[in-house]
Amino acid sequence: MRTREKRAWAEPFKIKMVEPLRVTTREAREAALAEAGYNTFLLHSEDVYLDLLTDSGTNAMSDRQWAGMMLGDEAYAGSANYYRLEAKVREAYGYRHLVPTHQGRGAEHLLSRLWIRPGDRVPGNMYFTTTRLHQELAGATFVDVIIDEAHDATSLHPFKGNVDLAKLEALIAEVGAARVPYVSVAATVNMAGGQPISLENLRATRELCQRHGIKVVLDATRAIENAWFIQRREPGRAGQSIADILRETCALTDACTMSAKKDLLVNIGGFLALNDDASFEEARNMVVVYEGLHTYGGLAGRDMEAMAIGIDEARAEEHMTARIGQVHYVADALLAEGIPIVQPTGGHAVFLDAARFLPHLPQKAYPAQSLAAELYLESGIRAMERGMVSAGRDPSTGHEHQPKLELVRLTFPRRVYTQAHCDVLIESICRVWDRREEVTGLDMVYEPRYLRFFQARFQPRPPAAPAA
Repeated sequence: MRTREKRAWAEPFKIKMVEPLRVTTREAREAALAEAGYNTFLLHSEDVYLDLLTDSGTNAMSDRQWAGMMLGDEAYAGSANYYRLEAKVREAYGYRHLVPTHQGRGAEHLLSRLWIRPGDRVPGNMYFTTTRLHQELAGATFVDVIIDEAHDATSLHPFKGNVDLAKLEALIAEVGAARVPYVSVAATVNMAGGQPISLENLRATRELCQRHGIKVVLDATRAIENAWFIQRREPGRAGQSIADILRETCALTDACTMSAKKDLLVNIGGFLALNDDASFEEARNMVVVYEGLHTYGGLAGRDMEAMAIGIDEARAEEHMTARIGQVHYVADALLAEGIPIVQPTGGHAVFLDAARFLPHLPQKAYPAQSLAAELYLESGIRAMERGMVSAGRDPSTGHEHQPKLELVRLTFPRRVYTQAHCDVLIESICRVWDRREEVTGLDMVYEPRYLRFFQARFQPRPPAAPAA
């Protein structure tokens, strides 16, 4: 009898509760998208079939996490769940101090107010929207010091999240180390396509910063996924556990911000973790003003309990292999059809390369926003733009940023969808690919002041006049 090889990403769980999905008609989707101003963020969730907008807070919690929710200690001060979470963060991430926040941007806000002075420069391995905004609101300027390969969707560099040490050194020489409060390092890099940073590069970044007295801050939102890539791609790491790689990663930094709504499998929550005593004292004073008492930080006790349990579940090898394997299953199928995506495939999403998918559209027609809209019209699948709309405007000039990458992010919630859903997604993208020349692009008709991609509104461009 022939033995079939086991799928590497088969789900390491069984389903015991379901949420019905609603399949809509093309006419209903056209009306819903027009009402939403062709912005997938403004769609009602009941009008969406497969929701791949984000993996932030959209995960399915386990039976252990739901059981833990019943153990919520909702005391205003000194919740038992806080101390369990504190112990688990120290064990898994290694930082000495914990400041809980309602989600990741709460931690970014605290850190920016804590360490940034007006006029500072904050280098990082590519911007993230909320991170950069908090830095700018505190008076700093973000400087991209990621390697050039990160801006090339076709590059097969295994660690496109790496810091370009020459760029970082040049910035320090230009402005002086005193004007660089910290280097912001994301693991993985969302805007580059979920690309990892290597331990070798992080260690070199740390050594450079130590020579200049500059701190290193980790965006640990998907650091467990990053550890999986290190285990698979970095020489000499194959025999090391994800848990050990995570601890080693964090040990090369001074602090981290965390949106627990991603790696840690919960629907709400985050934290700021630090090693420095004085900074911790200031941060836990500030959290009382902006989030809540330092032992709950805007969270219910039950949410902190679910987060503590999620730390253990997220570090499980079989969970992470299945989680990333599902993403790679879709990516491999799209590549086989010749559909352009960011390569190598990242951890939390497949990123369609809208610039190559819709080469007839200029960037000012917002090709990624247009492609996300077309995918929804095709089958009710909701994705997210990660291109010119997300990049926003330069606060000093008012001009739109024009990023080299114009992407549509198909983000996979953890433990939510099956292989059959993946196959529907693949088929839907292929159908849009077959009629891609019909896409005319969008014009922005409303632009909010901050983080415009959340609430901006668009209208379709009219079809081009036929050639004479």
